[in-house]
Amino acid sequence: MKNIDLSLYLVTDKSDDVEKFLNTIEEAIKGGVTVVQIREKTAETLDFYNLALQVKEITTKYNVPLIINDRVDVALAIDADGVHVGQSDMPCDVTRKLIGEDKILGVSAATIDEARKAEEDGADYIGTGAVFPTATKDDAPSITKQDLKDVVDSISIPVVAIGGITLENASQLKDTGIAGLSVVSAIMSAENPKKASQDLLNIFNS
Repeated sequence: MKNIDLSLYLVTDKSDDVEKFLNTIEEAIKGGVTVVQIREKTAETLDFYNLALQVKEITTKYNVPLIINDRVDVALAIDADGVHVGQSDMPCDVTRKLIGEDKILGVSAATIDEARKAEEDGADYIGTGAVFPTATKDDAPSITKQDLKDVVDSISIPVVAIGGITLENASQLKDTGIAGLSVVSAIMSAENPKKASQDLLNIFNS
């Protein structure tokens, strides 16, 4: 298993203001974000590629892993640190063959069966949720705190919780055994992304 700190896992959301978008990511990393995942569901390939290159400059500067959501081609093209796939994306075992053994591979899994299969197929970590209602991904299946614990207990690779995590509710996940918090709006929409990241990390580590 690769040694990756998943404590505070930032997933980006769409932004029309690229400068603000990049600044938010950099400030979040300064505040303690340990992994950055770019999620651009609607971007054209060239736009995604160019944006990913700009984000990679920042993540490389701070030595933070950059994960590309869904798009194996973009991840390989910019030599990102890894890829994250969902249940309706490229199968985990095929993705692993495409990216090789050295890249990080994350998989979204909402059930024990999905998590176990992902582990068998070469995933390095699992993203599980939605643990709270979320506006950024309204089609995400919701899971209970007990469901989350059960997924954590069923596999040997780390699990990050995702979905509607905020400063107000993050502490509710403390005794679940997760390896980290995966957040979107709590950082990307924050007035002060650096402070939001620091505060979330403090809650998780306290």
